[in-house]
Amino acid sequence: MSERVAVRKTYKLFIGGKFPRSESGRSYLVQDSNVSLASRKDARDAVVAARAAVKGWAGATAYNRGQILYRVAEMLEGRRDQFVALGASADEVDAAIDRWVWYAGWSDKLPQVYGGANPVAGPYFNLSAPEPTGVVAVVAPESPALLGLVSVIAPAIVTGNTVVVAASPSAPLAAVTLAEVLATSDLPGGVVNILTGRLSETVPTLAAHMDVNAIDLTGVADAELAAELEVKAAENLKRVLRPAPADHDWSADPGLARMTTLLETKTVWHPKGV
Repeated sequence: MSERVAVRKTYKLFIGGKFPRSESGRSYLVQDSNVSLASRKDARDAVVAARAAVKGWAGATAYNRGQILYRVAEMLEGRRDQFVALGASADEVDAAIDRWVWYAGWSDKLPQVYGGANPVAGPYFNLSAPEPTGVVAVVAPESPALLGLVSVIAPAIVTGNTVVVAASPSAPLAAVTLAEVLATSDLPGGVVNILTGRLSETVPTLAAHMDVNAIDLTGVADAELAAELEVKAAENLKRVLRPAPADHDWSADPGLARMTTLLETKTVWHPKGV
């Protein structure tokens, strides 16, 4: 009997809940695995998928979103060894699981902390409530690949936003493997979309895209590129999150800043006694 040749896995993109190859047909080699090299068209397709998912995801109850994030933690727990085999430490995987649980717990509590009743002069109720910004482009950090990725995705989606994530070119396997976890975790298609490949090719497209409402530049290490992306984002008044490198302590308490930065506040007036 001839010796069996193992099937080399091709890591594909994650767009609209599916795993397509890049429309360009390109790929690159990482850790002896083929990884799809996303194009500008793939980035545009991901934005379309994210926009289509906004209504259903933002309209879901906070409790439901929290349950789905908790389900992601459950599924990630079951694939712990797989992420360790890809190079993540056991402690990092455990921290990533715990972070999903942490954000899941905030889903139905953040409106109580961030919103509230405002005192006004007159016979009115004046209430402020947080609402999702919409479609958020996210540049994932290079390291730690898994924990950093979870730390930028979870706070964006728990409040009802949808995301298009540009994974780190040097650490894409954790990103696409996380996509496999998300695809089996009751998360609606299009809520999270993951692109692998060159940041210089996909991120400027996302920064300039008129249907992207906010951009998180956490994974952009080049200050000149970050400034260029901010200029592109300003063309349609995108909300920009650009934390200082010193703020990237992924093992620290995440706090609320990432969630609240990607929220809008709606204020409603209502006459008393009506």
